[in-house]
Amino acid sequence: MLLVIDVGNTNTVFGLFDEERLVGSFRFSTGRPRTADEFYIDFTGALDLRGFDPEEVGDVILGSVVPPVMPALLGMCREHLGVDPLVVGPGVKTGISIRYNNPREVGADRIVNSAAAFARVQDSVVVVDFGTATTFDCISSRGEYVGGVIAPGIQVSSEALFRATAKLPKIDITKPSRAVGRTTVGAIQSGFYYGYLGLIEGILRAVRQDMGQVAKILATGGLAEMFSSESSEIDEVVPDLTLQGLRIIYDRNR
Repeated sequence: MLLVIDVGNTNTVFGLFDEERLVGSFRFSTGRPRTADEFYIDFTGALDLRGFDPEEVGDVILGSVVPPVMPALLGMCREHLGVDPLVVGPGVKTGISIRYNNPREVGADRIVNSAAAFARVQDSVVVVDFGTATTFDCISSRGEYVGGVIAPGIQVSSEALFRATAKLPKIDITKPSRAVGRTTVGAIQSGFYYGYLGLIEGILRAVRQDMGQVAKILATGGLAEMFSSESSEIDEVVPDLTLQGLRIIYDRNR
């Protein structure tokens, strides 16, 4: 089986593929430092819960936006799995031409998402990723990464509000039952939900106008379902888009 590893700022997600089928996935907090041994212990524990054996892992591909985590993960793969992983970066075939002023500025996760989205749509496409940051990645009908938009993630903004105010409580991000809140919590939830919905819709309208033509808009990430249900711009939610992108890039390089 193929193990794909997506290292994000908040979570590190492991996915197991049997050919093109995702047969299991699990996530760990990226913020907690781990050694190669600790990663392997956590990894094998998660595998055991799902009925898999680490010896079934035949190869690994890894995409990361958090460089300090890489030595431990590479150590886990080499020392415990006996695999030298493919790392998404310069020189790796992605199927996406990067039309950025400095291509090295584009995070691995954004290129991986773009590769998966273009393979899925085969036309111009925009990916909205609800992660630590909310990103909008734009791919032309020729498979070119033409740029994007980066906005603060809703969870980051919620934490900032909680820390910067003396009396406002920390809240769970959820869709409120009504727009006009009758409690402080309800009012904050409404502000975040409808505020971010407006941000998403406004950015996507501006992106459509800038690109001229967009065949499809895909959403992924933890809060994609919640916002997509109310969005008039988002066409489809693909929860495992990044994992699928890693598999696609692995296939193009093996």
